[in-house]
Amino acid sequence: MKYYLIFLGIMSIISLIIYGVDKLKAKHHKWRIPESALLSFGFFGGSVGALAGMKLFRHKTKHIYFWIVNILGLAWQAALLIFLIMRD
Repeated sequence: MKYYLIFLGIMSIISLIIYGVDKLKAKHHKWRIPESALLSFGFFGGSVGALAGMKLFRHKTKHIYFWIVNILGLAWQAALLIFLIMRD
């Protein structure tokens, strides 16, 4: 369980950073991080950071599929964490 929490923390930090970088690049009309990368990092471990990045940077908040994917990611990540806690 400890390693899973570390994994979630690292993925969330990365997600938060890439949402911030993508917002900055959008403001300056520069090369952007693909939406698939943003969604993948959120769904596969970084949903807390992705949701925080969406709110903090006001980025991708109007795209309903970003909310859906990140909330679904949060749900399965939380479910796995609960399973691991109950198993120990």
